[in-house]
Amino acid sequence: MKIKTINKLFTVLLLLAISLTTSAALELGDKAPNFSLNDQNSLSHQLSDYKGKWVILYFYPKDDTPGCTTEACSFRDNIEIIAKLKANILGVSVDSNESHKEFSEKYSLPFPILADTKGIVATKYDSFGSFVGFKYASRHTFIINPMGKIHKIYKKVNPSSHAQEIINELKNNI
Repeated sequence: MKIKTINKLFTVLLLLAISLTTSAALELGDKAPNFSLNDQNSLSHQLSDYKGKWVILYFYPKDDTPGCTTEACSFRDNIEIIAKLKANILGVSVDSNESHKEFSEKYSLPFPILADTKGIVATKYDSFGSFVGFKYASRHTFIINPMGKIHKIYKKVNPSSHAQEIINELKNNI
């Protein structure tokens, strides 16, 4: 009987801890949280710098891993189309600026990759995760409209087709 009581108490405490650390999920129409992060070239970027423009803010787990490379290269390969749709791409992970620089140079990525090493921005966007001490940004994408509001949220992303999915969404809404 004592073990069941301890297990129930542990479960209640765990659920309470999770509820206290989980940020409220963003919804369509919400004001996108502002941030200030450095990119692979140590240049500072704030969301407010992009006011009046469409922003594709995509979070990804780790530089130079298969899915993350596929997604980044797909954005790279479609950068001209996305630019013609007047949208800016910003990639974000918890990797360092140095890691981003290597990743960006290796794959000739023509857009900022932002270093959120403490996961603060990923947390604001409900995209931060950790597993056995390994911290990462979940593969989520947010389209932010020119007024700075969340236009679309992607929580299930297929890295190989995601750029086209973004292009289709922009074409239908610009």
